[in-house]
Amino acid sequence: MDQKDSRPAPSRIWRALRLIPISLMLLSLGTILIMFLMGGMIRVSAWYMLQLIPPLLGLVSLIALIIYAFVKRKINRLMSATLVIAVISLLPAITIVKPVAYPASLENTKPSTTVRLPADVPLKVAWGGDKIETNYHAIAPDQRWAYDLLVEPYAHGSDQLEEYGCYGVPVVAPAKGTVVKAHDGEPDEVPGVVSNNFTAPEGNHVAIQLDETDTYLLIAHLKLGSVTVKTGDTVAEGQVIGACGNSGNTSEPHIHIHHQRQNPNFFPINFAEGLPLYFRDHDGPPMPVGGVRMEGETVILTGDTVQHIGK
Repeated sequence: MDQKDSRPAPSRIWRALRLIPISLMLLSLGTILIMFLMGGMIRVSAWYMLQLIPPLLGLVSLIALIIYAFVKRKINRLMSATLVIAVISLLPAITIVKPVAYPASLENTKPSTTVRLPADVPLKVAWGGDKIETNYHAIAPDQRWAYDLLVEPYAHGSDQLEEYGCYGVPVVAPAKGTVVKAHDGEPDEVPGVVSNNFTAPEGNHVAIQLDETDTYLLIAHLKLGSVTVKTGDTVAEGQVIGACGNSGNTSEPHIHIHHQRQNPNFFPINFAEGLPLYFRDHDGPPMPVGGVRMEGETVILTGDTVQHIGK
């Protein structure tokens, strides 16, 4: 006669709990695979899903597993392995404390566009380029190759707008196209501190649909009352569209510009596909780089300085 196994059958709760971490790990691996195989908004969606869903559910399952082990007062090998897998499912959350660039390459992301600089004065590149070390915007899909451009004097911490060189500098259309969005009415924030304006992060801004590529440039943080164009206008390269300001989510007057595939009227900030953006007719590299370092409490900008030299 066969002897029956005297070990108690696993409870329904344990059977459910032990499946959740492995399912989350498989979900994470599948999402990573999708990001490398697919592009466009599928990759953008997968990027955010990877950072949010597995860590959140992994944390919940880890807490539940710990409570279950505490109540049962035992931890066997299978439970230990399940706990380890639950911890592994939290790994994507590391991007919260250690940002990584959105996974898109210059070589494989099309189309790029090459335009003139958005102002005629010498511009300091605070953030720009392909690497997160020189461009903190690279964590956001739509701003993968964005630029923040300043005018001297800058980064001195004053709370007076007029003490920043960029404030009031005319901002021009970098290329010909059609204005699909022109927003004004946002106040200029007090400089010297991050405004944390998440209600209207772009501040006063203009979005231009480029004639050449049918893609979009977004130029943000313009001065209150300075926007000179309206939706539907056709703009020529070099035409004044506003002035540098400090509206929106910002810390000091600067010109923000980035290139994206989707119309910003229908795709909110941080949720569009960013495209490479290069500059021509100036005295620097096509993709100038930024960089910031701290020396004590002093902010040192290490990026390129570029100036328009064309017509």
